Amino acid sequence: MNGQPTPEGAGKMTIWGLLKNILPYVLPYKWLITLTLVLTLIGSLMAQVNAVVLDRAVDSINALMQAPEGFSWKSAVHLLTFISIVLLGKEVISAVVTFFQRYYGERMRILVSRDLSLRVVERMLSFRMAFFTSEGNETGKLQSRIDRGIMSLSNTVNNFFIEILPLFTSALLALILMFAANFYVGLVALCIIPIYFWVTYVQASHMKGGRRNIFGGHQAVSQGILNIIESITVIKSFNRERIEADRQADLQRNMTGMQLNLRKQSYMFNGLKSFLEQIGTVLIIILTAYLVLTGYPDMTIGKIMYHVMLFANVSAPIRQLHRIYDDMNDALIYAEGFFGILKADDEVELSGTYQSSEVKGDFELRNVDFTYPGGTKALTDVSMHIQSSKITALVGLSGAGKSTLVNLLDKFYSPDCGSIRLDGVELSQWDTRCLRDHVGLVLQKNHIFDGSIEENIKYGCPEATHDDVVWAARQAYIYDQVMQLPHGFDTPATQLSGGQQQRVAIARMFIKNPPIIFLDEPTASLDAIATEQIKASIDAIKQGRTVIIISHNIGQIIDADYIYVLERGHVVQSGVPAEVYQQGGLYKDIFDASARSMNVDKIASTTRPRPTP
Repeated sequence: MNGQPTPEGAGKMTIWGLLKNILPYVLPYKWLITLTLVLTLIGSLMAQVNAVVLDRAVDSINALMQAPEGFSWKSAVHLLTFISIVLLGKEVISAVVTFFQRYYGERMRILVSRDLSLRVVERMLSFRMAFFTSEGNETGKLQSRIDRGIMSLSNTVNNFFIEILPLFTSALLALILMFAANFYVGLVALCIIPIYFWVTYVQASHMKGGRRNIFGGHQAVSQGILNIIESITVIKSFNRERIEADRQADLQRNMTGMQLNLRKQSYMFNGLKSFLEQIGTVLIIILTAYLVLTGYPDMTIGKIMYHVMLFANVSAPIRQLHRIYDDMNDALIYAEGFFGILKADDEVELSGTYQSSEVKGDFELRNVDFTYPGGTKALTDVSMHIQSSKITALVGLSGAGKSTLVNLLDKFYSPDCGSIRLDGVELSQWDTRCLRDHVGLVLQKNHIFDGSIEENIKYGCPEATHDDVVWAARQAYIYDQVMQLPHGFDTPATQLSGGQQQRVAIARMFIKNPPIIFLDEPTASLDAIATEQIKASIDAIKQGRTVIIISHNIGQIIDADYIYVLERGHVVQSGVPAEVYQQGGLYKDIFDASARSMNVDKIASTTRPRPTP
């Protein structure tokens, strides 16, 4: 996607589309909506009190000053006392209403934010592997889309119930009161509003492209920082701190230029809107003053203040609209990326319905082709038979397609064409959960979760007991090392070395005890003694199981019952290891090169017994 905020094919979000998408997450809290609406109505009524009181107060004071019997302090005190009680009471009610209105509005925002977060996590867990390896779905960019999407959408809920709804309800009531008092004054106020909204619409249209570019910039910055954190060892070892800092500085400078340009446009439009608002106020004052001077019925000096204050309530949303509209337009951009994830139905991992309690592990591949989402062709016309209860080794140079085959057999990806069968049933027809319940997978680099060693081992079987964990740790030859740690199995697994973490991953497989095992360079991170120990454990667990192993270790390859040699996505050799070696070709080249790299001749001469003198 290269910084685009939405997946390929996702449509542009509109305000109506935004509200339609967010509504299902708001409706479960109907009681909060009802409370907020009631409080909004009360608060809007309280907002008109000042104008009504000022209208009556000015006319009453004017009447007192012009009374035939003269000015009366007693009447003035009664009037001022009444005004004070009404205004102070109104402020008390407004304070209470505002508190609960903001509290319930914020409560709804937090609850909706939680629901959105949980929903997007559940959704992503259902996606096929291809989604996460597609261009534009890098970890940093996905995190940016999710974080900013949830933040902007929850702020939209907050803006609607705490800002927009109260403001526009108050403005509507004020406009109704203006029309009720004088049709012409109300008409002037009404005519100003569409002009202001039109300017706001033009502003949004001009600034949408800039907002979209800034969103892409945020994703690029987030991904850049994540890359620095993940590659910090390499960066420091090559003294490339300056290069990475300069690269990040270029991204930040680009972002700064876009942000400043956007702010400049925003301030220009906001200045125009403020000018329009002041014109409205001036027109209201001139018109009401003219009507008073010409003796228009029911138009008094108090009515001048009355209409000016009511117009202030009408224009209050206008004063706030640019900020709210900015937030709404940000939400539109971020919602595209967020709901693009939630609505990516074509990314959902497909699962068949076939299940079996006894999985033998007999795989048959016929004419399989596969291309990664980025366009890299990985396999071409691959056919092979992986027999159950046998050890099958996949041999080849890096990039030959060995790991890709394992990914296909575990249903992480689906082939472009061809057929993959497990126990005579098309792999696509297998229930994915059932299949993976019967598969154990150990990779060259296994993920260790944030938790204790015991929790990481039990990840292979959550219902396992502590004794099961101890047994698995012994099988993976990590028990003794764990017991030397101050907190034993409660030690955070992330504190272990790379080799120890690899053993935890292998223990995880032992505790799962599956009938099918995929081993992708399982001892790559281990020392020679640990490799021998793990090999012995793996040899024990191999018995009676279907094992597919990828390894550059000839000691593990030569133990296989059958091997397939791959080159550039093609199967070029297959058979029993000794027979394939005798054929010559790529397998013999790899085998001999491995032997030479290990200095087998010198090792043999070193370990050969010396003749007795």
